[in-house]
Amino acid sequence: MNTAIGWADWTLVALYIVGIVTLGCWAGWRQRRRDKENAGGYFLAGRSLSWITIGAALFSTNISTVHLVSLAQEGYVNGLLYGNFEWMAAFTLIALSLFFAPFYIRSGVTTLPDFLERRYNRACRDWLAVLSIISAIFVHIGFSLYTGAVVLRGLLGIDIYPSIIAAAVLTGLYTIVGGLLAVVWTESLQTVVLLLGAISLTAIAYHHAGGWNGLTAVVDPVKLTVLRSAAEAPTLPWYAVLLGYPVIGLWYWCADQTIVQRVLGARDENHARLGPLFAGFLKILPVFIFVLPGLLCEALIRQGRLPPGLTESADTYAFMVTHLLPVGLKGLVAAALLAALMSTVSGALNSIATLFCWDLYRRFRPATPERQLVTLGRWVTALAMIAGILWTPFIRRYQSIFQGINTVICYIAPPITAVFIFGVFWPRASGVAAQWTLYLGSALGLVVFLLDWFKDHTGWNVPFMLAAFYLFVVCSAILVVLSWIRPHEHTAESRRLVWNHPLESLHFEGWPGWGNYRRWALILFVTMVALYVVFA
Repeated sequence: MNTAIGWADWTLVALYIVGIVTLGCWAGWRQRRRDKENAGGYFLAGRSLSWITIGAALFSTNISTVHLVSLAQEGYVNGLLYGNFEWMAAFTLIALSLFFAPFYIRSGVTTLPDFLERRYNRACRDWLAVLSIISAIFVHIGFSLYTGAVVLRGLLGIDIYPSIIAAAVLTGLYTIVGGLLAVVWTESLQTVVLLLGAISLTAIAYHHAGGWNGLTAVVDPVKLTVLRSAAEAPTLPWYAVLLGYPVIGLWYWCADQTIVQRVLGARDENHARLGPLFAGFLKILPVFIFVLPGLLCEALIRQGRLPPGLTESADTYAFMVTHLLPVGLKGLVAAALLAALMSTVSGALNSIATLFCWDLYRRFRPATPERQLVTLGRWVTALAMIAGILWTPFIRRYQSIFQGINTVICYIAPPITAVFIFGVFWPRASGVAAQWTLYLGSALGLVVFLLDWFKDHTGWNVPFMLAAFYLFVVCSAILVVLSWIRPHEHTAESRRLVWNHPLESLHFEGWPGWGNYRRWALILFVTMVALYVVFA
């Protein structure tokens, strides 16, 4: 079996890089001609995004090299267990569509911190802006750059840090030039490339393993389940999934600027509601095309169809690509990995620029011309990329990159999730309470992060998903108690940003027939429940 990277592979990779950078820069040039350096055009694509573009961009921004590489690693070690992080996302995307997106669109906000100011107060806006910038650099940029560099080293033989710098420069180039329109255009194309590469590898591995019967004949049956007991999965039992994932999922999909910015650029409320639902259906795929390949790799090694040379589980994806794919397809998968890396990083960069310019800089200089704001956004993008590069060496500390990124999220998300949930569903939730929930919750998250980081000395052994739930309970208690002591004094605007009743969110009629968001939300919900019944 030919394991070498051929000229056809290098050609595909080179063509992809040239094509995606050109597309991003052309989108930025087109936007600049149309909007004359208008800040709304640069940061929110002129609020022109359709539901298809939003859904594809949500999926592409979420799926990074972390998913392609680390989910294959988790599939090899733990089977389908970590597929929960993909399938549970569909439920939180339904929440985004039904409960959160309507308020974001109706209020006309540019950022989620802007939304918090209108619902609570300015202090909440400032704190969330800073937290969102930090999380974008550490979670979205740092982990994506490092993971992409590791796998490209395995595939193409390029050293880690030259890979990190090259990917950062190329992604930063079209993001700086083009803004959000360049990001979503390139993300839509990158979704197609990513899926083609991943599906190709899965299909070939599935064929060589002898299909489902061949797979089930050689692997432990428990690895084909997604919900397990504490004895079967000590770090991720079923109750940790059900309690902890909503905490991090609602933050990530409903309250994280990097993700939700695609929804903020929607043409109207119909597109804002349908886009997340489309992304929810796309999130069904990763279990089969990202997690399953790792399990197939184990089966192929047990069957003798792959050599027993996989010494590090982190190399699972590169090992399969090298030994299973023919020349040409290896280049396609390498391009898919670049697509995943560049789409996630570009989305995070654009969100950081938006947060800094709109939520922080404009507070002190509200009269700043929009052309100058766009220029500042480009400089911020470049600085954020440098910060992400500097963080990447510390990621080596984590044994599993996917567990590492979710551990970090579990300590960031709880106070933000509490503030958004109570803010949207409970009119009494007050600005003072939300402000102190963010302050104290972030401090507690930092303490728990340090306890976990130095667990060899502290003895910390709480599963990260349960830690997220416990932190959320504490944050919710802080918010509720302080809100009863100091209830919110609503303005006319803030009162419109709270549902009187959860079912009120369904009163919006939407498009008729098969285009109606309520119909697709129900179909998605039933589909996900059915999948859990089959694989639980």
